[in-house]
Amino acid sequence: MEELKRLSLEEYKEVEKSPIVLVLDNVRSLNNVGSAFRTGDAFRIEKIYLCGITGTPPHRDIQKTALGATESVEWEYLLNTTLAVEKLKSEGYIICALEQVDRSIMLNEFEVKDAEKYALIFGNEVFGVEDEVLEACDYVLEIPQLGTKHSLNISVSLGIALWDLMVKMKQF
Repeated sequence: MEELKRLSLEEYKEVEKSPIVLVLDNVRSLNNVGSAFRTGDAFRIEKIYLCGITGTPPHRDIQKTALGATESVEWEYLLNTTLAVEKLKSEGYIICALEQVDRSIMLNEFEVKDAEKYALIFGNEVFGVEDEVLEACDYVLEIPQLGTKHSLNISVSLGIALWDLMVKMKQF
């Protein structure tokens, strides 16, 4: 870890975070939840909101993919995603769902605003982001795809979206 110049857990908790939070909207797979924690740690996000049926730590299936990131990334459980959106809007976050809808903006065409905070919402593996949550979003972003499948796994989408925002926000 020293050669990779990684932070200790104590240093991580004290260091300034990227102005991004993740919101998991009724995510079924505990492996996807664990991946969100691990990826969130990698990009030093502020927090993860686990909503609805989304599993919460501690759980061995979350730990299997999180590899300890449940200890470094702050998280909170809320009964439903609408509560998370309301809370985040009141705190000044720009709310963005990742989903395929008529009004979606391709991720590569989305422009971030300087000095803004962003919340990225990822939905259920089968049903996607709830309609009422989509209506409350400032933006709906879509990852362009060229193949025969109509979607990506949440963990893959999450990594792509976070990387894109971090580059656009000049966090590297």
